[in-house]
Amino acid sequence: MEDAAFIYLQFLRNTLLPLPGVTEKLCFGTPAFYVNKKTFTRIWEDGETLVVGSTERDNLIAANPNVYFVTDHYLNYDYVLVHLAQADPEELKPLLIQAWKNRATKKLLGDYTDR
Repeated sequence: MEDAAFIYLQFLRNTLLPLPGVTEKLCFGTPAFYVNKKTFTRIWEDGETLVVGSTERDNLIAANPNVYFVTDHYLNYDYVLVHLAQADPEELKPLLIQAWKNRATKKLLGDYTDR
């Protein structure tokens, strides 16, 4: 991984690992974050793109197509792709937390407190 990918990964770890039930493992050879044994975000193989579970994909792409996009592979899945170099970390945090919430159990959601 390039230096930038390590910076992105550290941001993801700092944001996601404090959330209840989150684990980090590899998925397709890249770092991914799971809750309930389900992935909700991972770094794409290029090390510069993030795959994030989102039901708001179309709205995100419409609002900021320089940051958010989708490939044909993901058209039938609730995921959006994020150009990490173009993304604002403060804008990305709520998207990541929502992706976690969409996969978390009621118990884990109950254990979560907004920071």
